[in-house]
Amino acid sequence: MYLASHSRTIGVMAESKRVLLASPRGYCAGVDRAVEAVERALDKHGAPVYVRKEIVHNRHVVDTLTDRGAIFVNETDEVPEGAIVVFSAHGVSPEVHRTAAERSLQTIDATCPLVTKVHQEAKRFARDDYDIVLVGHEGHEEVEGTAGEAPEHIQLVDGPDAVDNVEVRDPERVVWLSQTTLSVDETMQTVKRLREKFPNLNDPPSDDICYATQNRQVAVKAMAPKCDLVIVVGSQNSSNSQRLVEVALQNGASASYLVDYARDIDLAWLDGITTIGVTSGASVPEILVRGVIDLVAEHGFEDVETITTAEETLTFALPRELRPARSAN
Repeated sequence: MYLASHSRTIGVMAESKRVLLASPRGYCAGVDRAVEAVERALDKHGAPVYVRKEIVHNRHVVDTLTDRGAIFVNETDEVPEGAIVVFSAHGVSPEVHRTAAERSLQTIDATCPLVTKVHQEAKRFARDDYDIVLVGHEGHEEVEGTAGEAPEHIQLVDGPDAVDNVEVRDPERVVWLSQTTLSVDETMQTVKRLREKFPNLNDPPSDDICYATQNRQVAVKAMAPKCDLVIVVGSQNSSNSQRLVEVALQNGASASYLVDYARDIDLAWLDGITTIGVTSGASVPEILVRGVIDLVAEHGFEDVETITTAEETLTFALPRELRPARSAN
């Protein structure tokens, strides 16, 4: 266990080894809901419970749920007819819902409500016959789900350099949407390029970058200029974790690495270092952060100071299939 220290003695702090611990970090409300959905489904129905794709992009979470009896599959046709399947936090397209219904699967939709909001925006703008430019990373599950809502209206733009390839029917009827886990700065660079090409580009009704993604990036921005090294706990396939490494490097950290576990840390990274920043992606349980803190403490980094830039209180209700039944009064 680690203790936060807020000592700021000038001179002593400059020379001593310390850890700056970003807050907020780790689980967001959507991830918490999705992981609990699989746990509750196992409690209610027993193993096995099937899960389409990784419920969240974190190796430890997937391994832990596998040990409990969850079976992760890539597509619904791998699920036995009539069985229970949970859809991941990243969302699925209408086609996936259709194929699940054809196989009489009992579906539990653990899509993050903030991703669902983007799906609803895509459907609404498609009904109004807009061309929709979806800012996101090709191949990411969230992008595939959102694009599947209106494939004839949506085209993907993977970064500012891809804007030149965008073609629309009517420059007056273009709107942008985005993957929720992107870097805020990167997204706005792409939108800036889009607006240069389409001056009347419409904005989504609300900022689609998820509050948790944004909060974690803000915390890293505050911490990075003071750090020789920033360690981000998260999996390689986690978009929001990858973005935290980028944000750290872009905002003053001398080095930054993404690790799943404390054991992935190369101790050579600590040579000549006085200040280590530590944070974690939105799908990372806190036990993995504690492992990193404990490891670096063994190498002299015992002073831990929390850098807090926001307080998060948002929670989401479980999927309706898993909510407790209301008692009749």
